[in-house]
Amino acid sequence: MTRPLAITLGDAAGIGPEIIAKAFRDAPDLTRGCFVVGDAATLRRATQLIRREGEAVQSLVLLDSAEEALSAPPHCLPVLQVEALAAPVPFGRISAEAGRLAGRCVVWAAQAALRGEIAGLVTAPLHKEALAAAGAPFDTFPGHTELLQAEAAAFLGQPVSELPVRMMLANDELRTVLVSIHVSLREAIEAVTVDNVLQTLRITHAALASMLGRAPRIAVAGLNPHAGEGGLFGREELDIIAPALTQARAEGLDVQGPYAPDTVFMRARARDGQAGEFDVVVAMYHDQGLIPVKYLGVEKGVNVTLGLPLVRTSPDHGTAFDIAGTGQADASSLIEALRMAHRLSDARSQRLEVG
Repeated sequence: MTRPLAITLGDAAGIGPEIIAKAFRDAPDLTRGCFVVGDAATLRRATQLIRREGEAVQSLVLLDSAEEALSAPPHCLPVLQVEALAAPVPFGRISAEAGRLAGRCVVWAAQAALRGEIAGLVTAPLHKEALAAAGAPFDTFPGHTELLQAEAAAFLGQPVSELPVRMMLANDELRTVLVSIHVSLREAIEAVTVDNVLQTLRITHAALASMLGRAPRIAVAGLNPHAGEGGLFGREELDIIAPALTQARAEGLDVQGPYAPDTVFMRARARDGQAGEFDVVVAMYHDQGLIPVKYLGVEKGVNVTLGLPLVRTSPDHGTAFDIAGTGQADASSLIEALRMAHRLSDARSQRLEVG
């Protein structure tokens, strides 16, 4: 690695610090050259929490710069302290202090990535209510995606509306990209417009073409049961989604649909070593796309933000306040997010070299 990867702390009251410590302990090859943007005391608590009987507590190494992570000694946890908590936050409780720290870590890592100082960032889970409780500027963002979008737009000197982003959730069996993200179901339905669907198809095509090295086969889910059944159960498929697909095909994109939402994900699923019928499914709203991927195993899923001028991945689960502090959290999804971030950052570096 020529540039390190940053892992943001997430909410200190949740499982983020614990799964980060477990990733450094259990996946040394993937975490080599990585560092944590966060609070050293919170991470020390996490290392003590996961210590096995007869095993020494992981050592922390405090960094003065991101670059130092590349030369950090093996089997340690490198930390770049962004802001220190005045006192440890209780596990499993919404805390404005934890929300503010989580937001500050994301902003620091995003700005470092935009400046080219790090190869990308992997974000541990933050809690949306805690982020809102932190107050300005974080209370205006529903989550990571919107915060990163705002930081990138500001860096580029353009309005947020000119930097559209999308969420992709992926595992080794299925990928799905969402037309809308963190909005109510009513707002999500209203967001199904020709422009939004077409924009999602363009972003999906560009991102997957880069990842796969070829044009992706994109399936599009309908909004209504049975994809509207020819207008019997709603006309969005006929009046909105189909015209967007026609325009996408005219631009050379390999898109098909709209298909019945209750079967298209099965058609796209890869299993038993065989590729699915499609490389990705574009879903109309959050739960329509995320439930199928998460049902296949939360421990395998990775969240990737498409459309940003930086690499960002995250585990596909939340802060899990109900088990925070128990030592039971599974780091598998974070480890997969690290693996994906390495792949994406390598691909991005190669594109920049060729360009």
